[in-house]
Amino acid sequence: MSAQDLLTGAAPSTAGEAAPAAGARQVWRRLRARKSATAGIVVLAVLLLVAVCAPLLTAIEGQDPTTYHDSLLNSAAGGVPIGPFGGISGAHWLGVEPGSGRDLFARLVYGSQVSLLVAVGATLVEVVIGVVVGLAAGLGNKLLDQFLGHTTDVMLALPSLVFAIALMAVVPSGFPRPLLLTLVIGLLGWGGTARVVRAQTLTLKELDYVSAARLGGSSRWRIARRELLPSLAAPVITYAALLLPANVAGEAGLSFLGVGVKPPTSSWGQMLSSATTWFQSDPTYVLLPAAFLFTTTFAFTVVGDAVRTALDPRAASRLRVGTGRARKRGGDANTASAGAKGAAA
Repeated sequence: MSAQDLLTGAAPSTAGEAAPAAGARQVWRRLRARKSATAGIVVLAVLLLVAVCAPLLTAIEGQDPTTYHDSLLNSAAGGVPIGPFGGISGAHWLGVEPGSGRDLFARLVYGSQVSLLVAVGATLVEVVIGVVVGLAAGLGNKLLDQFLGHTTDVMLALPSLVFAIALMAVVPSGFPRPLLLTLVIGLLGWGGTARVVRAQTLTLKELDYVSAARLGGSSRWRIARRELLPSLAAPVITYAALLLPANVAGEAGLSFLGVGVKPPTSSWGQMLSSATTWFQSDPTYVLLPAAFLFTTTFAFTVVGDAVRTALDPRAASRLRVGTGRARKRGGDANTASAGAKGAAA
């Protein structure tokens, strides 16, 4: 049993202490109560299922993302697909890619693997580094705190896009590009997480149960692992949920600029980069990856905002107080109305 349990038997609830963290069931109930969050979770679940089942889906269609179909292109028009809406047919559900004739549905579903894998992997790298640096700064001495604080400020001030382009350009082409994208985005983006964790650590370590653990002889590692990390879970998860859409857009931006995923590997950003020369002759090729990218980013944003609200007990308290006041006002109004009717009678 942790020092927190020995002292209080429950999460702290006084005004000067951190609010109790919501349990998993309570968080899930709050998420289900918001229709937008439910819709976002369903969309993300479908996208994840599409990414995992990409080989099966393309096998059902009977296509793959790398085979060229020159016979489906109008060479006289510069390689535009033959047929309406980019050559949609029973054999090619979303048409074919202009200029190459590769199946567009297969490239979209395989592109979802790269985009989602890079976004989730980069977020994990950011969270792990940010939590370690933030905890070390919050629990360390003044010198270590200043050093890590200045390092975090430098990382936040760096022009991440410029450095990412430079790193992607100098790394040998044989290095796996999805892994490289994950590392570059994650290693350049942990500063915000570190700052959030440091601020929370400085607040939490002044609480009674942490002081009791320190006076009881617990090491800093034990305090961080058993007393602080459970209380840091809510803000870290919230911040990670907001990082995911930014990392999806970051991967797409780097691939769009030509320093991300290289053909024949597909990603939504790389497809958008190739589609810039075809937006007039084949708008479908532009709209489909853009729609997938927008839907994914928007769903992550909606779910991230819902998770932030669900994990914040103060928001739930404000909601309950507001609902209670509204009910009280409604009851008073009904009572006054009934009294007025009785007087008139």
